[in-house]
Amino acid sequence: MIPRVLIIAGSDSGGGAGIQADIKTVTMLGGYAATAVTAVTVQNTLGVSAIHPIPPDIVASQIAAVLGDIGADAIKIGMLGDAATIDAVARALVGVSVPIVLDPVMVAKGGASLLQDEAVEALVRLLVPRAALITPNVPELEVLSGSEVADEADMLLAAQELLAAGPGAVLAKGGHLASERVVDWLVTHNSQQRFEAPRITTRHTHGTGCTLSSAIVAGLAAGLPMVAAVERARAFLLSALAQAPGLGQGHGPLGHNFALL
Repeated sequence: MIPRVLIIAGSDSGGGAGIQADIKTVTMLGGYAATAVTAVTVQNTLGVSAIHPIPPDIVASQIAAVLGDIGADAIKIGMLGDAATIDAVARALVGVSVPIVLDPVMVAKGGASLLQDEAVEALVRLLVPRAALITPNVPELEVLSGSEVADEADMLLAAQELLAAGPGAVLAKGGHLASERVVDWLVTHNSQQRFEAPRITTRHTHGTGCTLSSAIVAGLAAGLPMVAAVERARAFLLSALAQAPGLGQGHGPLGHNFALL
């Protein structure tokens, strides 16, 4: 059976991030993507100009509709927006045992806030402990761990501290750190693994976090072990960055369909 992925996230009208990037990524990696839309954003490569939240009961109903019929082998959670939506998603996932990858989306590439401040506590309390993997970038890691992250050593320590909140693993992403090479750390309760790659200098980076987490969840849905899923996802992301189509005037989208070109 084709690996089934349920994506719970916001819509990006520009197609570079959010559910649109998630669907492209899961599809390119051989999975079937179903969705529960949490918000409709008005955005392009220049930024987010408006956000329309979907009522929490509708979000929960989308989840129930997919799980009750199609099912899922893994679940990716992205933009949630507020505490009410987080609570609705948590309740909708009660009894679900498949791997959950949580991308704790807080700020859009252009700087717009995508998670209300008061929602952070709900995220840590209700969803972080449910996640097989959480994939914070440096700013998100600082908020979730309560620790300042200035270098790679700080990033590793903060990831270890975040494990105390209950996730199975943390993939701390180092793209925000100033360095010629990008380093990510995958930290579990009994292991640590360092991933390193050259930094690709480009303005076309919209949706990198969404793409990476969706590529990982596609691997988990297909039965790959965590490390193998992360390795394949990072390779997919690097190729998509290198093959960006050059669209838009700001932070452009990735080349998700590079393998077909």
